[in-house]
Amino acid sequence: MIIDATGLHYKELNERIRKAIRGGARKLKVLGVNGQRFIADGLEGNVFITVEGVPGNDLGAFMKGPTVVVRGNGQDHVANTMDEGKIVVHGSAGDVLGYGMRGGKLFIKGDAGYRVGIHMKQYKGKVPVIIIGGKVGDFFGEYMAGGILLVLGLNTGYSKNGQIAGNFLATGMHGGTIFLRGKVEKYQLGREVAVFEPEEKDWKLIEKLVKEFSNDMGLSAEKILKGKFIKIVPVSHRPYGNLYAY
Repeated sequence: MIIDATGLHYKELNERIRKAIRGGARKLKVLGVNGQRFIADGLEGNVFITVEGVPGNDLGAFMKGPTVVVRGNGQDHVANTMDEGKIVVHGSAGDVLGYGMRGGKLFIKGDAGYRVGIHMKQYKGKVPVIIIGGKVGDFFGEYMAGGILLVLGLNTGYSKNGQIAGNFLATGMHGGTIFLRGKVEKYQLGREVAVFEPEEKDWKLIEKLVKEFSNDMGLSAEKILKGKFIKIVPVSHRPYGNLYAY
């Protein structure tokens, strides 16, 4: 089913999407999207939505099950508190992606902004995953309590210096795992974490995720996996002991 969003207010667009799903539609293509907010928010079940254009803030917030593919860029708060499902953005995206995310997957082909993956958590066996194809800004993985964050550093000067993340990386992190295909300096890290070489089980996970990401984005997994990866995990389960007043 095709829905033309050109000139529609976000409330009207979202009501049309929900009406189509209530009517039995399971595959939707939404054309002409230009900043409309809250697309796919709270939707449940086996639904596949293709978005042509640039959706507004809170794409897929509280979503539980559907798959959303964006043929363009995303804005802020993509996958906010998402519970299940998958969002694939074939461009870059803004700040605070995956806030409080507790399940599902979020793939961004390009770069992402600040505070990506903050307050992520694992919930009843669900393990949320965010993969960023390019680079990320400051406060990546802030207060992270669970899940997987993976940054690949594609087309961002990876071969020059390897730095693909900003400062205050993993500040307050007390659960989950961060993988970077590149390097990080000590001054960039929160004091709650340390850098390690990936173990065998980590490599199996990295390979699996990179292959899925590459398949979705039309990239070469083999080429990506040739890069050097590092693992960042918390070394303290009490990150707020001194309110991290450095």
